[in-house]
Amino acid sequence: MTETGFGSHSPEGTVAEIRASVTAGRRSPRDIVDHSFARAAQVRAGADGLNAILWSDIAVAHNEAAALEPRLNGPDAPLLAGVPIVVKDNIATVGSPTTCGSRILAGYHSPFEATAVSRLRDAGAIAVGKTNLDEFAMGSSTEFSAFGRTKHPLDPRLVPGGSSGGSAAAVAAGITPAALGSETGGSVRQPAAFCGIVGVKPTYGRVSRYGLVAFASSLDQIGVFGAHVDDAAAVLQAIAGRDGLDATSSDAPVPDYGEYPPTLRGLVIGKPREYFPHQLDPRIADLCERALDRCRELGAAVREVSLPHTELAIPVYYIVAPAEASSNLARFDGVRYGLRVTDHGLRGMYEATRSSGFGPEVTRRILLGTYVLSAGYYDAYYAKAMRARTLIATDFDEVFRSGVDVLFTPTTPTTAFAAGSRTDPYQMYLSDIFTVTANLAGIPALSLPIGRIDGLPVGGQLLAPHFAEQRLLGVARLLEHSLGAEAHR
Repeated sequence: MTETGFGSHSPEGTVAEIRASVTAGRRSPRDIVDHSFARAAQVRAGADGLNAILWSDIAVAHNEAAALEPRLNGPDAPLLAGVPIVVKDNIATVGSPTTCGSRILAGYHSPFEATAVSRLRDAGAIAVGKTNLDEFAMGSSTEFSAFGRTKHPLDPRLVPGGSSGGSAAAVAAGITPAALGSETGGSVRQPAAFCGIVGVKPTYGRVSRYGLVAFASSLDQIGVFGAHVDDAAAVLQAIAGRDGLDATSSDAPVPDYGEYPPTLRGLVIGKPREYFPHQLDPRIADLCERALDRCRELGAAVREVSLPHTELAIPVYYIVAPAEASSNLARFDGVRYGLRVTDHGLRGMYEATRSSGFGPEVTRRILLGTYVLSAGYYDAYYAKAMRARTLIATDFDEVFRSGVDVLFTPTTPTTAFAAGSRTDPYQMYLSDIFTVTANLAGIPALSLPIGRIDGLPVGGQLLAPHFAEQRLLGVARLLEHSLGAEAHR
């Protein structure tokens, strides 16, 4: 196994430590930026470079650091003052390309910026790079990027998960303490689990989707990676809340995610039996049981529960998500922006542009989505899948109404797998079997490290009712502290 810096996380410390150092004048924002770029160069060097970052410019980052200096004085210094952050390259940024990991958007510069990125800048964070991803966020391994695959920070022969593998690898390798990713079916939590860091998918509507390039609009969300729970919580605090530019964003109040109880006394944690099938690797099951034992020691009661429609999740997801993708990606046609391949007539240009610009996984999902929405098949597939989606969401509602506060499951059924080992699309899709349900139901979920198998990280997943991120983060913090170093060995 080849170590490329995993375990050190950010060389500059946690989000809170960086902020404290910068606001106290012990370090300058420019110093922090320089260390982040130095670390990126370190893990990029040689044949085993991670290929996690698609774009970065130290001069641009220095300018951001200089602009931040006047805001550092006094008690009202911004929440993320001086914190370097990388952004998944399907989230629009001004001043840097937004490619979605696709040839069809190679070199494209957005004229506007995502609300989440603007809020990070307002909070004092410094964007130091755009990260690699599966093309248009369609994948579970970050192998389907037009710009080459991202490698796992522990072993370059393995995948880091996907589709936000570049962001996860950057945090795990210590380039930044936190990052933005996006989720449609587990694309933050799954790579977080594979890379041994924290990944948070907020409630649908908690974080604005404005500026997130659409894949499946009823499922897409911007999520957060952190080296630790507190790092992810601080970034989520900065980006959460109502946005007038996104009609689907919620006006539900955003609580202080820095507040959490000292124990789990009085809390009921549900263990869904459908997420612990007999086929589950017994070593993953054992690590989950150890984590649940720690929750009991912290005062929680653990109760077995059932989510009976879980078995429908993968087929439902892979009807709903491709159907929405086929509609959303129709805009990439060579007319308005991005790649244009001139051919015979307008139709020839459309066909040549899309054939040249889209990779095989995106093409596969567009074709699948177009098929299930076509005349004669809509009711048989899409309409039926939407009814089943309602059943999955109802399962969660009923369990939470029964007195369960939080659910605990494995995040993934395996540890990180070898690049190129999953050529069957269905086997690849099963990587998300424990994560897609949260997206279908719109509830918040989080993955955190709970141990290792053969040196590779294993993630445990927490799920909570709508807009209960504060509860989710509180349980995760206490569990993280209880497991301590055990979570990384």
